Amino acid sequence: MPEPDSRPTLAAPDEDPWLWLEEVEGARALEWVEARNAALLADLADSRFEADRDALKAAMDRPDKLPFVTRRGGLLYNFWQDAGRPRGLWRRTTLESYRTSDPAWEDLLDLDALAAAEGEDWVWQGARSLPGAHDRAILSLSRGGGDAAVLREFDLPGRCFVEGGFAVPEAKGMVDWIDRDTLLLSTALGEGNATQSGYPRRIRLWRRGEAPLAAEVLFETAPESMGLWGTVDRETGHLVFREQIGFYDARYHLAKPGGAVRTLDLPTDMRLDWHHGGTVPAGGAELEGWLALWPRTPWTVAGKTHAPDTLLGIRLADFLAGSRDFATLFVPGERRALQGFFWCRGRLVLSVLDDLRPVFTLRTPPGDGGVEWHAAEIPGLPRIGVVGVWPLDAEEAESDGTLMVSAQDPVTPPSLMLSSLELPMPALLKQAPRVYDAAGLAVTRHEAVSVDGERIPYVQVGPEGLTGDAPVHMTGYGGFQVTTQPYYALRTGKLWLEKGGTTVLANIRGGGEFGTRWHEAGRLANKIRSHDDFAAVAEDLVRRGVTRPERIAAEGGSNGGLLIANMLTRYPERFGALFCTIPLVDMRRYTKLLAGASWIAEYGDPEKPEDWAFLRHISAYHTAEPGRRYPPILLATARKDDRVHPGHARKMAAKLQAMGYDAHFYEPGAGGHGYGKDSGEIATFSALGTAFLRRAIGWEE
Repeated sequence: MPEPDSRPTLAAPDEDPWLWLEEVEGARALEWVEARNAALLADLADSRFEADRDALKAAMDRPDKLPFVTRRGGLLYNFWQDAGRPRGLWRRTTLESYRTSDPAWEDLLDLDALAAAEGEDWVWQGARSLPGAHDRAILSLSRGGGDAAVLREFDLPGRCFVEGGFAVPEAKGMVDWIDRDTLLLSTALGEGNATQSGYPRRIRLWRRGEAPLAAEVLFETAPESMGLWGTVDRETGHLVFREQIGFYDARYHLAKPGGAVRTLDLPTDMRLDWHHGGTVPAGGAELEGWLALWPRTPWTVAGKTHAPDTLLGIRLADFLAGSRDFATLFVPGERRALQGFFWCRGRLVLSVLDDLRPVFTLRTPPGDGGVEWHAAEIPGLPRIGVVGVWPLDAEEAESDGTLMVSAQDPVTPPSLMLSSLELPMPALLKQAPRVYDAAGLAVTRHEAVSVDGERIPYVQVGPEGLTGDAPVHMTGYGGFQVTTQPYYALRTGKLWLEKGGTTVLANIRGGGEFGTRWHEAGRLANKIRSHDDFAAVAEDLVRRGVTRPERIAAEGGSNGGLLIANMLTRYPERFGALFCTIPLVDMRRYTKLLAGASWIAEYGDPEKPEDWAFLRHISAYHTAEPGRRYPPILLATARKDDRVHPGHARKMAAKLQAMGYDAHFYEPGAGGHGYGKDSGEIATFSALGTAFLRRAIGWEE
């Protein structure tokens, strides 16, 4: 480790001697980064690391892994990565062929060949094909894996880019097809077209042959809004503008090209979706069909109050005409929460967690003149483990009601099934291979009690009969109403469980496991409770005789990186080692760095004294101080992360090292907001982090 230097610690909130590390490509900053990378690799990159890296990469590149697909125009599309094509291959096949053990794929685009030919570090970000014909697509290609991407028109029959076709230089944004020669463009490209968060603030009607920024502006939002995105209602031609004011607040606007814009009269914290289910009135003046509404907070309208997280349904034409006579489609419970919903062939599919157990139900709107919605559960789906359901078709207007289903648990690899709104039972399509030895592992659920008495669930996976010295890998997230579930985890399975360790997933507050109330209990001034919850789980593992603090290794990324940084500064005595990845750490400056301003609704605004009063307690960059007994920590980020600024991890590592702590740092040159752009980079990142944790807790010398 480097010797402590004489630079001061942060005596005041805005005093920052390591501000220069925020210069992502600055020469001095890169010299610092490369020196830390070299030191870490010299310490960890031995034969054991290489064996772990290679085993993990081989598991990720297996030829029999699941090829997930989306149907467009009758064909199934898949983006595939393996050892031979690390960047990936865009390809397609038929459903009949996909059902076989060895489908016949038609290759559309080899991204490795494209990157080599163009001398670019291309990373696949997706495709949006022309509805109906599906012979053209707009491809999204990122340099190095960041969120900003280049958009280019691709000819599918010719398997080539369209010469002189639609193209947008690198920027954050998206497009949707209006017709073959017209796109709805949301882009942050160009002066004045980005919000303070770096997302699009203008929507344009882009006609073939025009320069993107010469296209007509249809709508715009204020610079201080989070962003603005546009989509097209396929059956009516209406344009839908989603004006994201903040992370949890949006306004929805409807328009016809060339017509007036109409704003839906709804609270800004309303989540919604609709299905067009009828004929278009003369002139297309109104949308018909059904509207589903999901309020975050109590909503009093027409003399009735609707509780948060209820799901409401109404005919769209009635709503636009002023009616507020809603049907109640879902009612939450204390530990029963709606996770999401989508329309599929005129029916609403609801995803629910009932005390963390998956339930999927259908709601069918009434027929002409009816008022009652029909309710039914989708049959044949597992009621334990982690289950996902989604439509096979990319376009709802083209759907025949076919659903895809995945099911897995921590020791059972995912299976992929084909279901339908009409079929009584799903049919097995594919089964993922077992990539680690799960023999003798038990999956159990427990609850810890947090500082305020709240019960915090967690899932433990490991050998039976633990004797108080188990090497434990803990993880959690606790933010943005994101639900964490116990998936079949390839990395921890291969590098931790298979070696005899135990893993723990904590369902801390701030997530969405039990709905908005669980999120609100870990948001803004309550964010500190999320961190208390995680520490309570660590303490409960010791109380139950599973392990001791020195044997607990904790890992978290992004918002989970903020969590891990706070375990270092607030609960250092409960952990033996920490792996803090792509993290937020400096909560004083986070709103000034990349997309940080978009997260004010989750964390608070440090420029407001009343918000900084609580933020300062979770800003680990400021609360870290000399003379404490901090556990060893590895902070890791990615230079191409254009969402959470790499300066967070850089500055925290520099400060800790300056104070003489056992702090390490790693930053690869690509990868975006993740662990890498391909299996090799992800395996390297993961194997380094796991090797660090195992050695730091004394499990491996």
